[in-house]
Order: sequence, then C-alpha cells, then structure tokens
Amino acid sequence: MGNWDWQVFCKNTLDGEVVSGCFGKDGDITYLDWLLSAWGWTLSVAALALIVALAIGSLMGILRTTPDKRLVLLGNVWTELFRNIPLLVQIFLWYHVIPAILTPLRDVPSFVLVVLALGFFTSARIAEQVKAGIQSLPRGQSYAGLAMGLTLPQTYRFVLLPMAFRIVIPPLTSESMNIIKNSSVAFAVSIAEMTMFAMQAQEETSRGIEIYLAVTGLYFVSAFAVNRVMMFVENRVRVPGTYGGK
Repeated sequence: MGNWDWQVFCKNTLDGEVVSGCFGKDGDITYLDWLLSAWGWTLSVAALALIVALAIGSLMGILRTTPDKRLVLLGNVWTELFRNIPLLVQIFLWYHVIPAILTPLRDVPSFVLVVLALGFFTSARIAEQVKAGIQSLPRGQSYAGLAMGLTLPQTYRFVLLPMAFRIVIPPLTSESMNIIKNSSVAFAVSIAEMTMFAMQAQEETSRGIEIYLAVTGLYFVSAFAVNRVMMFVENRVRVPGTYGGK
C-alpha cells in the first residue's frame, strides 16, 4: 500500500499538477472532478433506463397474463426478443444499425440510445417477474373483481396489480441493482460513465489500482444504496401473511 498514490485524484487532468483541495478551478478539472462527473452519468443512465424498464416491463408482463391471445403473443415476443440478445450487442444495434434504418434516430444523442437499449433489455426481465407475480395470485381474486362489476382493466388496476407488485419487489430490487452495474456497457459508445473514466484515467496516470478501486467502491455504494431503499420499501408494503409480513 505504500506504493499507492491516492493523490492522483487531486491532480489536474491537463498538466498532472496536484491541486489544493482536489477540485479544479477556472475551468480546469481534476481526476476527482472527472470521477464524480462520471458517477453522475452512470446514475443518470441507470435511473432513466430503470424508468423505461419498469414502464414497458410492467405493461408486457400484464399483457402476458390477459385472456387475449394476441396480447399474450405480443408480450411473449417482446420478452423473448430482448432477453435473448446480449446487452452489448443491443447497444451496438441501437448505435450503429437502427439509426441507419430509421433515419430520424441519427440525430438522437448516444446517451438516449443507451438508455433505450438498457431499458428494453431490462424490461424483458421485469416482464417475466410481473407475469410471475400476477400468476402467483389465487384466481379467485380475479373472479371476485369481475363478479363485483369491475372491468378487466379495473380488476388489474385495483385488485391484481397492487398485490402482484408487492410480491415482486425482491426481484425488482435485484434488477434495480443490476441496471447500475449493466450501465457500464455505455462506455462502448463513448458515454462518459465510470467504466470509461477508469479506462482513460488509468491510461493517463498509470495508477490503475487507485482508479479501479475508487470506481469499484462507487459501484458498490450505488448498488448498496438501492438495495437499502428497496428493502425499506419492501418492509413497508409487504403482503400480510407472507414471510416477515405482519
């Protein structure tokens, strides 16, 4: 450890001089500034992709449990398509192939394309979890809602989904943590997130141990924070009668 140089984060990225206070001034940036900026990009990609994944994944999971075979087919096609193609390949498809086919996407920032790719990839996994949550409920609940005069959409909204989402919070916790880690593939299309920072900063400073340890620590802190928040939510909304419920 004596050979480690943690002052690398206080160095100016232009001339390598140590900056007092570790934060750059007058337009100059230190490696610490760069790292924190990269962390922000990582969290932004992950948060927006999670919103996309929850919205589309929930919809597809619901469609796969409806009586309409056409909607079931649509949900199944979506799920199988996006979960059976590697994420990195999907990133490249969105960045290189799809804009060549859909020309309006040529002007879309790569940040947006990465969010869509990661969101769609994760939505397939969430669709499977939402489907399992709905199917784990007794059929009597659906019949009871319909018998009370509710329409099928109302039965889903007021009877099935409130219970199903409470059941699937544990796997959603894992997906929320995974999406932070999976955001690292954004470096492949030059998004300035933490993995790209680590690669470039290590090349410039030759301090790979310090750089990669710091990045690893921030990934851990981010995922752990999500885990704690989701566990708090799970404890607050746990279904009575289940393990740990009241």
